[in-house]
Amino acid sequence: MKIFTFRSIRTQIMASTTLLILGLIGAIVAVWVRSENTLYRQEKLNDTKSMTKILSYTYSNELSEENWSQIRLNIELILRENEDFVYVFVSDNRQDNQIAAAFPSEYQNQYIPNIVPFSVTNNALKSSEQTRIIETFILQDVYFADKLRIKRGEPIIEVASDIRTPTGNKKLGVLRIGLSLQKVDRAVANAVNQALIVGSVGLAVGWVCAYILAQHLSDPVRRLQSSVAQIAGGDLQHRADIHNRGDEIGALANSFNEMSAILQISFSKLQKTLESFEKFVPDKFVSVIAPQGIENIQVGMASTRKMTILFCDIRGYTSMSEAMAPIEIFTFLNDYLACMGKAIDEAGGFIDKYIGDAIMALFDDDATDCALKAAILMQKALDKFNYERLQKNLPKIVVGIGIHRGTVIMGTVGFTSRIDSTVIGDAVNVASRIEGLTKQYECEILLTESVVKSLCHPELFCLRLVDESVKVKGKDAAISIYELLVPLSRN
Repeated sequence: MKIFTFRSIRTQIMASTTLLILGLIGAIVAVWVRSENTLYRQEKLNDTKSMTKILSYTYSNELSEENWSQIRLNIELILRENEDFVYVFVSDNRQDNQIAAAFPSEYQNQYIPNIVPFSVTNNALKSSEQTRIIETFILQDVYFADKLRIKRGEPIIEVASDIRTPTGNKKLGVLRIGLSLQKVDRAVANAVNQALIVGSVGLAVGWVCAYILAQHLSDPVRRLQSSVAQIAGGDLQHRADIHNRGDEIGALANSFNEMSAILQISFSKLQKTLESFEKFVPDKFVSVIAPQGIENIQVGMASTRKMTILFCDIRGYTSMSEAMAPIEIFTFLNDYLACMGKAIDEAGGFIDKYIGDAIMALFDDDATDCALKAAILMQKALDKFNYERLQKNLPKIVVGIGIHRGTVIMGTVGFTSRIDSTVIGDAVNVASRIEGLTKQYECEILLTESVVKSLCHPELFCLRLVDESVKVKGKDAAISIYELLVPLSRN
């Protein structure tokens, strides 16, 4: 389980470096303290052992002659010169280890002093040629010259050595010296303080260095993050501004910029592909059949709409095309469809499909007026187109335009590997039939009664009733048709 979560790289580096430095400092302080503690203890023990051996040798003659006053005087001098000594006992083996000379003096003539645990005394009185050392604690407060030397419960080290005859053959008694560890503890505490000071300085220096390192590493990463956000926002021309770095971050920045360049090229290609796709399938059509994007388009997606349908067809196109070469037909159709398509775009409609020379255009439910405007603009564009053809001694083009309004289904047909968009409905068939009637009634533009009734501003158009009741192919019910008269001035 994570207790702390550091989201920033800078924070992670700072935290990791700080923990590392603290760990190193803690380890150094621990080793230093242990080393100092061992050193001071060993030094005191060596001094005490040496003094104990010397005193044991010195006291052998005094103990043999039972010169107790001299021994006691010597003990007092030792305690004055060595503040670390808390007690000194000299026991006489010939009197069952009775303490003959001692400090504190109240323990003289006793056998087992209660200043230390019994096990310590028992260990000290064992006969051995080696110096006995044992760590214990004091059982009562000890004063010397009315001054407290050690408190009850504090740790001490007792050093015990046998007092033997000069020849070493016979044990005369035991010398026991209690050594306080207060100076050792103070020396260790001083060593700890010094180590902490050094460690604090090291921590401060390490922290500053860690901050500089974190800044050096995190700043370019944050700039990369900002660059990613800009590119994600659509600015594909943006490049990461990270220079003069020969490390992994510099390599990452270079790779990032290369990726950005590739994305820009890919997106440009994709944009051009989408623009080209919109030329095949109008954007208004895509928004209906693929509201979630063209990448999610599927066969059978459909939507029911009420729309105005416009059909436009060239009269006599078949006979005209028979007299033209295929490339001439291709060039002619592109020129013709361009001028007519521009008129439809200007009026707010969109072309659903080209059927040879025929054009099928659609207008939204609220754009019926636009369909009539488109028909007028198409006739004006055709006049200009014919004028240019006459300049080249080419025959005049005559078209018929039929407009109808009704319900259609816009959707996709085909199968998984070939999909096409289409508009299906009776209204489409009616619009096509109305366009066919333009030749019969010798009118340029015909429209149905449903179109007239849906006009928002009928007063803007010049309409003439052509037939109140006409039956179109495929329809049983008769409908009324109207002619849209184009103003005489088409300039």
